[in-house]
Amino acid sequence: MQAIILAAGMGKRLKELTRDVTKCMVKVNGVTLIERTLSQLDELSLSRIVIVAGFGRQKLKEYVGGLSLATPVFYVDNEIYDKTNNIYSLYLAREYLAQEDTLLLESDIIFEPSVLKQLLDNPYPSLALVDRYAYWMDGTVVTLDQEKNILRFIDKKEFSYKETEQYYKTVNIYKFSREFSCSYYIPFLEAYCKALGHNEYYEQVLKVITLLRDPQIKGEPLNGEKWYEIDDAQDLDIAETMFAEPEERLTRLQKRYGGYWRYPGLLDFCYLVNPFFPPGQMREEMKASFETLLTNYPSGMAVNSMLAAKCFDVRPEQIVTGNGAAELIKALMEKDRGSLGMALPTFEEYPNRKKRKGGAVESYIPGPGYMYTEDDLIAYYQEHPADTVVVVNPDNPSGNYICKEGLLKLARWAEEQHIRLIVDESFGDFADEEDNTLLKQEILDQYPSMAVVKSISKSFGVPGLRLGILASSDEGLLQELKKDVAIWNINSFGEFFLQIFEKYRLDYQQGMKQFRKCRRTFVEGLTRIPGIRVLPSQANYVMCALENGMTSRELAVRLLDEDHILIKDLSGKAGLNGGQYIRLAVRLPEENILLLRALARIL
Repeated sequence: MQAIILAAGMGKRLKELTRDVTKCMVKVNGVTLIERTLSQLDELSLSRIVIVAGFGRQKLKEYVGGLSLATPVFYVDNEIYDKTNNIYSLYLAREYLAQEDTLLLESDIIFEPSVLKQLLDNPYPSLALVDRYAYWMDGTVVTLDQEKNILRFIDKKEFSYKETEQYYKTVNIYKFSREFSCSYYIPFLEAYCKALGHNEYYEQVLKVITLLRDPQIKGEPLNGEKWYEIDDAQDLDIAETMFAEPEERLTRLQKRYGGYWRYPGLLDFCYLVNPFFPPGQMREEMKASFETLLTNYPSGMAVNSMLAAKCFDVRPEQIVTGNGAAELIKALMEKDRGSLGMALPTFEEYPNRKKRKGGAVESYIPGPGYMYTEDDLIAYYQEHPADTVVVVNPDNPSGNYICKEGLLKLARWAEEQHIRLIVDESFGDFADEEDNTLLKQEILDQYPSMAVVKSISKSFGVPGLRLGILASSDEGLLQELKKDVAIWNINSFGEFFLQIFEKYRLDYQQGMKQFRKCRRTFVEGLTRIPGIRVLPSQANYVMCALENGMTSRELAVRLLDEDHILIKDLSGKAGLNGGQYIRLAVRLPEENILLLRALARIL
């Protein structure tokens, strides 16, 4: 068996990276694509490797000549690479194709070695390697029957997003038997090029062949093996994360702060989202309005304040909407005067923003277990005064919870001491205590020095909408904040969500009941795993101490590497004094089970 690599393209979308060299010379984590591919092929005891080269071919040949390969390498030159597509490159190599069974690869694919092994281990002579279609994929897809026969090759013009559950994406790695090449592929390749020219893709020939009664080629689906096609700088960035060493891969993912849909198979237990809302009917309503929302401007702040006021039982002049709670926290900390008091560990956006403005932060660190009450805070800030006290309730990451009565006691004390109290109840709806919110008109009126912040992303399961609110009866503060944010800081999708939420309030309440049951089951499962101590939590996450000698970093690396699970490593969190702690989001029951099994196996 031989291999043919198509490597004639210019790779224009990679811009500066391919100004002087062909695409396969681009490095992923310090190793060029062509060296990685040739090294993997060199392990297969092939008779030869044929490279069809075009742009930058002299540099490519010199580079490959300097590699230590046991397999002989031959070249086919595509002199008109800038006027043709890959169908012509394969046409030029057709004589090689007719001589042996062949592995056919494109040069801009990165993959793990098991991908080629799967193709070779399958005894069927001619196969197209495919993977279940996912939204990050682009290019040709196919449909298969139950025997893995390829029913259709579907190009971009025929692609339908309504049918994606049936689609498999071609990985652009094939196995052709010599008989298939001679009897089917080469005759059709020659006829296609003669009739339609050389500016096409070789998969168009396969599309024609699959129309035959017995096309002699099947699909071979991958089962979670890693691969990626690199066409532009974003693809390169994703590939470098996917194929980094385990420790580096975790670091890279942590620095992204989201966008994990780009990483196939990754299960995110790090970022915090309500798994039981929004319901299917609400999603369908938003989908039905997609075109309208996409092509129209959103309303300004006055309208969105009115919508938020309706959702949260306050007056429009008492509330401001934000592009996520983070936008409002930033604005609030920049407006806030004097020193800031917070319990640690906590959500660090508040103290970090304060410090960037040169403000002082007075940190209260609770005792063992990181649990504290309103009385603890009052006692501490009587002795260590602060102009503003922030309470994240439940706290993040500890899950510590102060009941509504306790918060009101804290609010009374703050009013008496002329202290600004900020209550962040982004996770409050997950608590067992129902109707615990301070987002009530009469409560805000009673405590004018208090501001209440809520992230709609977390509670309502819509982080992609970037929605948050801040409410207070301090109308001067509200007016300052409204002037500080952009006129269209909320997009049309966020506005529409606020507009229709009232219809789904009962679904939201029922979803929270499902969640609390799910959390109890998850915590029970965690407590049965040796080496973990679970801290009590009223949020949609739990903080756990590791007590078997393993560091939280080691555990996070292994979960990502072995199980494609991302967790929050808290080793660098302020207030934890170097303790080995992790934070685990609560997800759907079937997903929680996967994490529990992985933790039990590792610990």
